[in-house]
Amino acid sequence: MAVEMLVEPQKLGVNALMKVGDRVRVVQSVVVYHHPEHRSQAFDLEGSEGDVVDIVTQWQGRPVSANLPVLVQFNKKFKAHLREKELEII
Repeated sequence: MAVEMLVEPQKLGVNALMKVGDRVRVVQSVVVYHHPEHRSQAFDLEGSEGDVVDIVTQWQGRPVSANLPVLVQFNKKFKAHLREKELEII
């Protein structure tokens, strides 16, 4: 089933070149505290690689301008929302 886009991604500040399924690498220091292997400890994602699983432009059918619009799956148990400027397509 296809989902129709109500708002063009570039109007919401999302890189139109990045799309679901792209392999990406974190190029800036991004510290998270929810990594399953480092629970409640600071963990820097810089250099980590994963796959884009979603670009958040809608929530419950309404357009949104998410601060961290790119959802990246790093492994089976770990996903993170990131900014497009923190990633590079590989």
